[in-house]
Amino acid sequence: MTRLTKTLLTAGLMLTATAASAHPGHGQGGFTSGLLHPMLGLDHLLAMAAIGFWSMRQSGWMKRGTPLFMIGGMFLGAGLAFAGLNIPGVETGIALSVMLAGVLIATLAKLPTAVGGSLVAAFMIFHGYAHGAEMPAGSHFMAYMAGFGIATLIIAFAGRGLGALLMKTDNRVSQAVGAVLAATGALMVS
Repeated sequence: MTRLTKTLLTAGLMLTATAASAHPGHGQGGFTSGLLHPMLGLDHLLAMAAIGFWSMRQSGWMKRGTPLFMIGGMFLGAGLAFAGLNIPGVETGIALSVMLAGVLIATLAKLPTAVGGSLVAAFMIFHGYAHGAEMPAGSHFMAYMAGFGIATLIIAFAGRGLGALLMKTDNRVSQAVGAVLAATGALMVS
């Protein structure tokens, strides 16, 4: 586990515990709700972990930049929802992101940074939009965004850890994980 991963995980856990125990009820709709939202939705959890997993097989900027592409897309999508703009097919886009991330893993696909980064950001726009649209009334937008931003990074880095671990094994294990994710995403689409 890298120092950045440990720092983000520690910060997220400390902030969550402080809000939950020191001020019961005040975290609802703010940071804590933002932190929990991606972790409680199977579609969000699978997509973010899968993209993190896939990113470990990429090279250079794509490998290092994936978390930034994820956060950028998430925040853009949340901003669109907060601004009241409508994106049609959000749930389908989320399900497709799970399916396509699974396909990328199953095929061991390596993409150029411009293509891969754009694809990741596009996936995350749908997720960010859903997070923004489902923000509880009366929530502080920035606190909520900080919460789901940290959760996204935690999930992505967990996926990256699993991806790095499985890179040391036979590629068939990674391909099987990708196939299961693709099938799960396909079921979510239908």
